[in-house]
Parts: sequence; C-alpha cells; structure tokens
Amino acid sequence: MPQYRQNLPQLSSDVFLTDGGLETTLIFHQGIDLPDFAAFDLLKDNPGYEALYEYFQTYAQLAQTYEVGLILESATWRANPDWGTKLGYDAAELAAMNRNAIALLHTIRQQYETETSRMVISGCIGPRGDGYQVDTAMTPAEAQVYHLPQIEAFRDAEADMVSAVTMTYAEEAIGITRAAHLVGMPVVISFTVETDGKLPTGQGLKDAIAQVDAATGNGPIYYMINCAHPSHFEHIFATNEPWLTRIHGLRANASTKSHAELDEAVELDDGNPQELGQQYLNLSDALPNLNVLGGCCGTDHRHIEAICKACLQPRPTAKSY
Repeated sequence: MPQYRQNLPQLSSDVFLTDGGLETTLIFHQGIDLPDFAAFDLLKDNPGYEALYEYFQTYAQLAQTYEVGLILESATWRANPDWGTKLGYDAAELAAMNRNAIALLHTIRQQYETETSRMVISGCIGPRGDGYQVDTAMTPAEAQVYHLPQIEAFRDAEADMVSAVTMTYAEEAIGITRAAHLVGMPVVISFTVETDGKLPTGQGLKDAIAQVDAATGNGPIYYMINCAHPSHFEHIFATNEPWLTRIHGLRANASTKSHAELDEAVELDDGNPQELGQQYLNLSDALPNLNVLGGCCGTDHRHIEAICKACLQPRPTAKSY
C-alpha cells in the first residue's frame, strides 16, 4: 500500500526538501550522457541504476542530517510517449521504466527514512514537449488522455503522489490534474516562468493558477515554481494576495540566465549556493505556506543544503518597547 497517499505529511508546516537539478548534475558533474535529458534511460542497466541510486542517496542523507522531510521525485521527467518513442521505447517498456523509477525510490525510503525525516515518493511528469516553450499545445482533454498512462504506472508502483513540473501552459496542467484525480492520485502542479515572471505563453502565474483551480475545483493539492531563478519571479509576490497561499514549493535554478541562454550554454552555471539560500529565506516572507524546498537546473546538494540551513534558521522576532 502507498505509505502517504492519503495523508501527505508536507501538507503540514514541516520543512521538506527535494533534490536539485538531476539532469544537470549527472551531465556536468558526473559526465553521464543523457540523450534528450532523459534520466529514466539510465535504469536500463546496472551502472545507470547505481548512478541514480547514489544521486538520491545523497539527498536522503542530507534530510537525515537536518531532520527534515524529503520529497523523492522520480527520474521520469522525460518518460512520456513522445520522448520515450524518440529513445526507442514502446508503451509497455515505458510503463515498466516508470514503475522501475518508483521502485528505486521505495528502496531509498526503506533504507533512509526516520521518524524525523519522512520521505514521500512522487512520480514526476514533465511536459509533452519542450520544457521552455509551448511547442506541442493540447486541450485539457487531450492532455488528460496523453498523460494518463504514466500516472497509472505511478499508481500501480505505489507512489504517494504525482508532480507535474516545468509546466508551460495551463491547459496541460488541467489535463494532468484531471487524469490524476481519475485514478485517485494527489497531484502537484509546478509552473515555469520566464525572466518577467510570466509563463512562456505570456500568461501571469496568478491567472494560470486561477485557471487550473477553476477548471478542476482546486484540484492540485498545491502549486510550485521550478526552472527559473528567484530574481525572475520575486517581484510578482509583492501583492500579498490570497492566491499566494496556494504556492507551497520552489525548485529554482542556480543561474539567473534566461531559458534561451541556458539552452545555448555549454558550461554549467551553478550560481552561488549561499546567495540562493538567502533568496529562498526572503521569499518565505511573501509565501506563507512555503515549505517544500529544492532546486532545478544547475543546483546540487550544496545548494539544497544552503537553502535548508537558511530556511531552518530561527527568524528574528520584533522587539517590544
């Protein structure tokens, strides 16, 4: 039985970490070739499995050390039909790879979870097309049908939840949310934004969240932002409006570069871990429910540890006179 599907512990105020930039860590730090950024392809052989195991082990040990929770996010961002077909996987093989990715996380949890470090297993869904632009737009109905098989694989593998990350437009997020509800899976939606704080479609984050919530009856358990630097979106949080309570998580990039610049980069820009940690701490003032803290492109365990240290600090209290 899924351990937390009916009672997700990160819905409390407790701090939960995620991992950093899986693909950029494997490519730039470990020299592993990932065709089309498809980390799930590593599960086809023992060396690849061991590389993924060691990667997640690092974050499990970090969560243990700081006695915080951990969202274990499967290496399946590219494990959907379009990308799978490009890599030579048929539907049955792709479903097996999605299940195997979740099985690896069960192994990590069995070995590292403690009473003070609860570990939630999440099936990661990426966009059908490019993660930086809307090149394969679907209606919500089309997106529901398209993403359902991957979500079913996560359900069958006893994942606790589903996370759809680097979402570029609301309609795909709506379809994923409906598909997850169809099979009884809690779902998180994580949008990406450009340097102006808007989705690649030009829609504002506030409006995208409102559109998904209206179409799904507040279907996502919460929202996140990923694959953008805090400097790209911090200005949109200055309003102190109720919609900001729907954002529980951040997985920011280490680099301040735009998506277009990152696409052209041949060297990794890993930014400044301590500075990123301080930016997360600053953002927590504007996001009252922020408690899921991780990274995206260019980040690794150094950044996540810096974020953890910054956000676990006791906040200064106002003096009374």
